[in-house]
Amino acid sequence: MSAPRGGNTVIYCGIDWAEKHHDVALVDTTGQLLAKRRISDDVSGYRLLLELLAEYGDTEETPIPVAIETSRGLLVAALRSGQRHVFAVNPMAAARYRDRHGVSRKKSDPGDAFVLANILRTDRPMHRPLPTDTDLARAIAVLARAQQDATWNRQQIANQLRSLLREYYPAALDAFTAWANGQCRPEARELLKIAPTPTQAARLTRTQLRSALKRAGRSRGIEAEADRLRKVFRGDYATQSRLVEDALGKQALALLRQLEAACLAADELAEAVEESFLQHSDAEVILSFPGLGVQLGARMLAEIGDDRRRFTDARGLKAYAGAAPVTRASGKKHHVGRRMIKNDRLNHVGYLWAFSALRSSPGAEAHYRRRREQGDWHAEAQRHLFARMIGQLYHCLQTSQLFDEHVAFPSQLATAA
Repeated sequence: MSAPRGGNTVIYCGIDWAEKHHDVALVDTTGQLLAKRRISDDVSGYRLLLELLAEYGDTEETPIPVAIETSRGLLVAALRSGQRHVFAVNPMAAARYRDRHGVSRKKSDPGDAFVLANILRTDRPMHRPLPTDTDLARAIAVLARAQQDATWNRQQIANQLRSLLREYYPAALDAFTAWANGQCRPEARELLKIAPTPTQAARLTRTQLRSALKRAGRSRGIEAEADRLRKVFRGDYATQSRLVEDALGKQALALLRQLEAACLAADELAEAVEESFLQHSDAEVILSFPGLGVQLGARMLAEIGDDRRRFTDARGLKAYAGAAPVTRASGKKHHVGRRMIKNDRLNHVGYLWAFSALRSSPGAEAHYRRRREQGDWHAEAQRHLFARMIGQLYHCLQTSQLFDEHVAFPSQLATAA
């Protein structure tokens, strides 16, 4: 879509955003500054911006393209209405462009807006506009990223609690080892509530242990589990002094409250993610792939979106996910290595996806084994598998086809057979 023209003039807009106000600059094809304005970060400011754009030829059919250093916020939401192309320019890239306009290294907000407008004027084909995802896909992105952050936060607090328990309460760590997710389990949290110190844990009776397990939601094997816990808590362990132990117990209770809040947030967000993700039309295709469940599938959709024109081919998606290698060649030097500039969230999803696919797809496992036999390390083989499978996902989403094991890995299945 071409930029609006006033006669033979093409207009470009750059916005330097801040918390309280935003600086706007409009330039033409020659780089001449046509207008600059400072607007407030509220409805009146957004209205003033749209009036300024309309004054210079902005219409619904031919909107003026806008460059800004963020992809989020109410200002971006207001600009994305209609068919306008909004370009989110990386602040580091904008800083490099700034050096082209002067050697004094001066910086100002109106000057940055002018630089952003000129980025579109000179190098617009080098930058991609924000994808035109549906509202449902954008809502899933909000929920999936929040759930991922909550999961990471939960694990961070659990690690802090585990480190603290090692200092004075090794019996608790031994008791929780038999359970998956350790301190994050409801049983573990309930036991730490009633016995935050080893002295209190050693005094627990079978009745108290059974009641704690029931409050945590356990319904099977309560008697055997209560006997096991009682035996562990009454084992022979080194201890701190009484005053130090009580102080550490209070610290553990404070961390436990944070852990419970993090677990509740992660669980509630997971339910919201599942409810929204299953309503999306791409969910069926994504869930047909081995290793992708509801949560991982939602995170995948959150990062790649549902705009089919966002990536011109599968190679672009692989590079965005960090699955495609990057080549550095200069003279006699030639190096092919992993890509460092990538979407970290999508790359993390790919690591978990490739790991899960090894257990649920014979073709994926055969592909991984073949890469290991050729000399790849574990991470390299997983990254290669992720690159192959995300390419297949791109094709299936473009053609609305479900995953087919025999089509995806024909040679690997034949070799395995």
